[in-house]
Amino acid sequence: MGKPTGFIDYTRKPLPERDPKERVKDWDDYTLRHQEQELQQQGARCMDCGVPTCHTGMMLNGMTTGCPVHHLIPEWNDLVYQGQWKEALDREHERNNFPEFTGMACPAPCEGACVLGINEPPVAIRSVELAIIERGFKEGWVKPTPPTDRTGKKVAIVGSGPAGLAAAAQLNKAGHLVTVYERHDRIGGLLTYGIPEMKLPYQVIERRVNILQAEGITFQPNTEIGKEYPLEKLHSDFDAVILCGGAAKHRDIEVDGRNLKGIHFAMDFLHTNTKSLLDSGHADGAYISAKDKDVIVIGGGDTGTDCLATSVRHRCRSLIQFDIYPKKGTERELDNPWPQWPVIHRVEYGHKEAAAVFGEDPRAYAVMTKRFIGDDQGHVAYVETVEVETVMNEAGRKIRKELPGTEKRWPAQLVLLAIGFSGPETEFLTEANVQLDNRSNVKAEYGSYRTNIDGLFAAGDMRRGQSLIVWAINEGREAARECDKYLMGETSLP
Repeated sequence: MGKPTGFIDYTRKPLPERDPKERVKDWDDYTLRHQEQELQQQGARCMDCGVPTCHTGMMLNGMTTGCPVHHLIPEWNDLVYQGQWKEALDREHERNNFPEFTGMACPAPCEGACVLGINEPPVAIRSVELAIIERGFKEGWVKPTPPTDRTGKKVAIVGSGPAGLAAAAQLNKAGHLVTVYERHDRIGGLLTYGIPEMKLPYQVIERRVNILQAEGITFQPNTEIGKEYPLEKLHSDFDAVILCGGAAKHRDIEVDGRNLKGIHFAMDFLHTNTKSLLDSGHADGAYISAKDKDVIVIGGGDTGTDCLATSVRHRCRSLIQFDIYPKKGTERELDNPWPQWPVIHRVEYGHKEAAAVFGEDPRAYAVMTKRFIGDDQGHVAYVETVEVETVMNEAGRKIRKELPGTEKRWPAQLVLLAIGFSGPETEFLTEANVQLDNRSNVKAEYGSYRTNIDGLFAAGDMRRGQSLIVWAINEGREAARECDKYLMGETSLP
């Protein structure tokens, strides 16, 4: 490394943020940017590890550790420290087609596996990653590079999320004619309509899509495979098809009062908000509004946090987030050693914003919803809960033990269910005889991505279940490699 003592000389500086009280007044990016010298110092903190683990990308104890796309992190950290930004961009793009997406919206499992993180704050890898790609766009280094030769083979990609876009980008590089089908009106899948504008601005997605289009990829929005275009016909019209439709089947909650009005899936709330914002700046009113309402978000993950941030910007009256788990500590527990993902208490952007507006962190821990109570018009008015303790039963499974005397009733006119997804929407898959696994995902082995139908592949959340953007990119790239091998008998794709 260029500065062997960098991790001693400099402290970690994560990406700076705008004042929470101010940023909730708009939908602009909530983060700020480092100065170049600060970025070079952050790059210098990357140690000369004997065995770096930031790039490993594996599952440990059911969680991701390291970077699934196997980013060359120590290399581009050093290049940033040396001021060699163009070379750093080349290293970044070597393993990741879309570092701007992961730089803005990935939880950074690479940082959880950073060797420095054993006893010091880890390297601010994601901040450096984002700075490299933004410098690339600013300097004009990121530009269309269409293939010089075409194979004549046609490939269809179903879904334009990170897996679909990555697969399309790689197959197009190999010279195939690629068409990407998206059922919504804008390209990007959950990148566009599942992540709020202040966290991942649409212009960032559109900027990349425009490059892919200039490289020769065809995009077909407003086309739902299985409805407007049967999967069987798509399969016969193309030489190969890759299913990258994501895991769009919502997990629900089965309690009394679930049918009351005012209870919505989180993704419906986020989708309609972003579409209305992009279409008309919310002037059309075609979104689920939290304005002047008592809002309860059920679910403690990233999507729940996005619901908090969106509700605050709507000017909700009050805001609570239920987390079924107890509050975690600020340090790793003994059963959560490095390099596992650190299961610790985190204060994300939405929590900061809710606290700035309402005076306290919005989360209620170890709380389980028992029922919804409605008013005379059939609209939700209250949520009834009980505190729980998570224990192991005789079979070794986690169960929730209710604590007597902890029942509580919370006012709510808007309830948002942010408890994840159970798998892909399967009706069109079963109609086409695509085999599913025991979790209702498309059955295709990791590494080969082949389904039971010849020439039909699957990647991303549709294959592996709900996961991270960076896993979707990994699978999209690898599925493209296997598809190219299927089409040509060999492949040069990584």
